[in-house]
Amino acid sequence: MATLMVDFIISLDGYGAAEGWPGFWGMEGPEYLAWLEDPSEHRHTTLMGATTYRLMHGFAEQMPDDAAGLGPLTAMPKVVFSSTLKAPLSWANTELVDGDAVEAVREMKRKDERPLRTLGSVSLCRSLLRAGLVDRFRVVIFPVITGATGRDRIFDEYPDVKLDVVESRTFDGRLQLLEYVPTVLDAPPGAGG
Repeated sequence: MATLMVDFIISLDGYGAAEGWPGFWGMEGPEYLAWLEDPSEHRHTTLMGATTYRLMHGFAEQMPDDAAGLGPLTAMPKVVFSSTLKAPLSWANTELVDGDAVEAVREMKRKDERPLRTLGSVSLCRSLLRAGLVDRFRVVIFPVITGATGRDRIFDEYPDVKLDVVESRTFDGRLQLLEYVPTVLDAPPGAGG
């Protein structure tokens, strides 16, 4: 049975990106980049939505010789959940699923051996977490606050979730990796509408 990890990079205030900032908020260091390039970080199937697919495939097309960065992602199996994209997708090793993502991932977890990991795809991750399919929740927190320019707020519309830390690490003296086992909580009495 496959495990599923939701995997995000975020600003301290919970954004996945910000206008006018470079990738990784310009704070990636050699220790973090070496960890990203570690082959053990590429032994999974990547799950993503259409927006993330378009963005990452665009980067891969612009930098086809970037063996250390996007090469491993191009080589690994990828599954894209979308009702707007049409098969066949042109990025190598990519399968399109146009049906219910939650049911498709539930089936993948049941029958696949290879671990599953998300890439970006905030709404997909939210749906998978709500459905109780996420085994691990990992964030790398970049020490920036992007309140004025931030976009892609990660945790908006998430259910309440209890997180038990199972791993933590600091990269380059400033980036914090936190990995958790999530437990989705029922809404507290009187909550909701």
